[in-house]
Amino acid sequence: MNLWHPNNWKNHHTLQQPVYPDENALQDACNELSKLPPLVTPTEIENLKKYLAEASLGKRFILQGGDCSESFADCCAEKITNKLKVLLQMSLILVQGLGMPISRIGRIAGQYAKPRSEDLETLNGVSLPSYRGDLINDAFFSEVGRVPNPQRMLQGYGLSSLTLNYIRALVESGFADLHNPDQWQLPFLTHAKNGVRYHQQASQLLKSIKLLEILSGGPAQNLEKVEFFTSHEALLLHYEAALTRKTTNGWYNLSTHFPWIGMRTGQIESGHVEYIRGIKNPVAIKVGPNMQANQLLKLIDIIDPHREPGKLTLIHRFGISNISDNLPILIKTVQQFGYKPLWICDPMHGNTHATDTGIKTREFKDISQELELALKIHQDNQSILGGVHLELTGEYVTECVGGALELKETDLNTNYRSTVDPRLNAEQALEMAFVIAEMAKFY
Repeated sequence: MNLWHPNNWKNHHTLQQPVYPDENALQDACNELSKLPPLVTPTEIENLKKYLAEASLGKRFILQGGDCSESFADCCAEKITNKLKVLLQMSLILVQGLGMPISRIGRIAGQYAKPRSEDLETLNGVSLPSYRGDLINDAFFSEVGRVPNPQRMLQGYGLSSLTLNYIRALVESGFADLHNPDQWQLPFLTHAKNGVRYHQQASQLLKSIKLLEILSGGPAQNLEKVEFFTSHEALLLHYEAALTRKTTNGWYNLSTHFPWIGMRTGQIESGHVEYIRGIKNPVAIKVGPNMQANQLLKLIDIIDPHREPGKLTLIHRFGISNISDNLPILIKTVQQFGYKPLWICDPMHGNTHATDTGIKTREFKDISQELELALKIHQDNQSILGGVHLELTGEYVTECVGGALELKETDLNTNYRSTVDPRLNAEQALEMAFVIAEMAKFY
C-alpha cells in the first residue's frame, strides 16, 4: 500500500478512459508531457491546503467556480478576464456578507475532460464515440473528430499554461486590487439589477478601506493582490500521471492545485482512487445519493489515512430532492470516527434536467434551495459548510432558467453555448453570491 507510483492506476480497473487507437502515439505524447515544465508549484499547493484546513474549521470560505468543461476555443483574453472578474465580484460580496476571508478556486486551466454516461452518441442513425472534452476528442459530430487523439493532451497543456500565465499577469499587475473593484465590472451587467447592487457594495467597501487607511496612517496591507488557485477533475489519468512529479516532500500533481474525482470514478478499487491517494495535493471527492456511509469511510481511510488538515474535501451534490435524506447520515458517520473534512456544496449537478425539447438545464431556485438546505443541515448536525462549488461563466449565456433575469425554458436557445452542462451566467452567479451571503446570516 505504501509503494506508490503515478502509473500504478494502470493495474486497476479504471472507468471513463478513452480507447486510443495508436498506443505508440499515446506513449509518445505522455513522454513529451512528462518532460514539460510544471504548471503550478508545490508551495502554491501547500498554501491552498492551509486555506482549506481553515475553511474546514469555519475560519475561511471557499468559492470554487468555472466552466463545466473548458473549450480550447475559449482560451482568449476576454473570456479568461471575464471568468476572473465574476469570481472576484462574487468573493467581494461573500467577504462582506460572511465576514471572513474568501479563497477563490477556478475550474480553469485544465478542466478539458468530462465523464460521460454513454460510450457512444447516436445521431441520425449514426453512432460515434461520445464527446469526452477537448482534451480527448472533438465536440463536432464526425468520425474523424470523435477518435481520441493523444496530441490533444499536449494542446490542452499548452492552453492551460497560457491561461495560467495570463491570470498570474493580471493578478500581479494589480487587476485584483480591492482599491479598484469597479474595474471588475462586466459591461453587460452595468445596468442589471445585481450589477447595480454589486456596485453599491463595492462603493461601501472602498469607503471602509479608505477610512481604515486614514485611521492607520498608511495603506491597508494585502489588498493589492489576491491568491488564485486552479482545479479540475483528475479524469484522464494518462495526462494527470504525466504531469505528476516527485519532490523531496513526495509526489505532486503539478497540472493543478486542487484535483478531484467524480462520482463515476470514485469506486474504492478504481484506478482514480489509486492515483489520487498517492499525491500530496489537497484533493476532493464528489459525494452523491449513491454514496454509502461505509464506502465513504473506506475512501477516507485510503485517501487521507493520516487525517491531514486540508487534505480531503467532500463536495456533496445530492439535488434538492435527495439532500435531506442523504447528507445528515454522511455527516454523522464521519463525525462518529472523529474526522473533520472540509465540506463543500455543489448544488448544481444534482439539479440537472432536460426540457421537453431535450435541452439540459437547471433551475436557479433549485440551486439556491439546495444551498439553503445544506447550510441548515450542517448547522443542525454541528458541522461546517466551508464552501460552494458552482458551474458558471463570465459571459451572458442562457443555460440555467430563473434568477433575477427570470429566464424561461423558451429563452434557452437565445445564447446556449455549453457543450456539456448548463452554467450560471454572470448575472445569476452574482445573485447566487448575494443569496449565500444572506443565507449565512441565519445559520
